[in-house]
Amino acid sequence: MTAAPDAAPVPPGRAEVRAAVVTASDRAASGERPDATGPALVARLAGAGYTCDAAIVVADGQESVADGIRRALDAGARLVLTTGGTGVGPRDRTPEATQTVIDREVPGLAELLRREGAASTPMAALSRGIVGVVDGPGAVIANLPGSTRGATEGLETLLPLLPHVLDQLTGGDH
Repeated sequence: MTAAPDAAPVPPGRAEVRAAVVTASDRAASGERPDATGPALVARLAGAGYTCDAAIVVADGQESVADGIRRALDAGARLVLTTGGTGVGPRDRTPEATQTVIDREVPGLAELLRREGAASTPMAALSRGIVGVVDGPGAVIANLPGSTRGATEGLETLLPLLPHVLDQLTGGDH
């Protein structure tokens, strides 16, 4: 996969890293409205040199989101970004779903996402999103906000750190 014209050159080996996006949205899952955030994340991941298929759209809720994450991992994703379901609404259960899949949390990355997000909106403090790793396949799962702006800004925050995290998960040197 080639990088977008405005993207930095893709480091060797990055194109082999499969990424996936899981959009948690009752309205998008029912067809009531199109998913705008998932495709924006997929496009940015491709521009950064990751291999990424179309976003997986699931309804809000713990079981549906956990199933979407597991499907992405089963398809070989080493990076899974979720978008939506991180707030305090009754059906916002993305962090709980993620907890059932990960082996370990990486709280510093979740804190970084909230801190950087707060530079754009104070609403970032309401995010309950987590970041964690799955040891077996050596995968990172990060919960991003449902808004397109919040999610893409969150991805920009994570992009410089992801190669090192993914390398560490497969035994890379510190």
